[in-house]
Amino acid sequence: MLKKIYDKCVEWAGHKFANLLLAIVAFLESFIFPIPTDAMIIPMAISKRDKFLKIALIATVFSVLGGLFGYLIGYVFFNEIGIKIFEFFGIENANIFKEKLASEEGLLSGVIILFVAGFTPLPFKIITISSGFVHFNILLFIIVSFVARGLRFFVVSYLAQKYGVAIGPFLEKKGGQWTVMISAVIAVIFLIIYFANK
Repeated sequence: MLKKIYDKCVEWAGHKFANLLLAIVAFLESFIFPIPTDAMIIPMAISKRDKFLKIALIATVFSVLGGLFGYLIGYVFFNEIGIKIFEFFGIENANIFKEKLASEEGLLSGVIILFVAGFTPLPFKIITISSGFVHFNILLFIIVSFVARGLRFFVVSYLAQKYGVAIGPFLEKKGGQWTVMISAVIAVIFLIIYFANK
């Protein structure tokens, strides 16, 4: 099933309304769609190399907008659905969890988690909805999401237009490892800066 959806996304990359379809996929992927937006970015950037910046920008903007929708879902339906999800994951007192994330230390953790989820293959949708659950600072949510998603999509789009079809197999095999390592380095830098200013 997922393979069929993935193949359909790749097929859409060659559609005359590819930009619109890319925007829709990027939007939905941030809170519900199971296929990463990269599935469209790579073939689009390969076939339209002079448009790779525009392709990455469309994906970034609509991914963040989709993330905000996911945030809204978590925020609005927290009492009806959110608490049950927290309990499912072993967090019995969701309000205490919210208070911890609202603290200075919790806020830093939230920023790091959001960045890592936005930049790596981790499911960004889980974090966008969870951010709404815990009432994470909305301005920080937008900024970190834009930076993380933008960095990911611009890197993928650039590599695709530069190296062509050869980049697909490489990203499938090694892309996840590289993004996790880069995210780990950035997370450490965040922590060093934070504790240096304590």
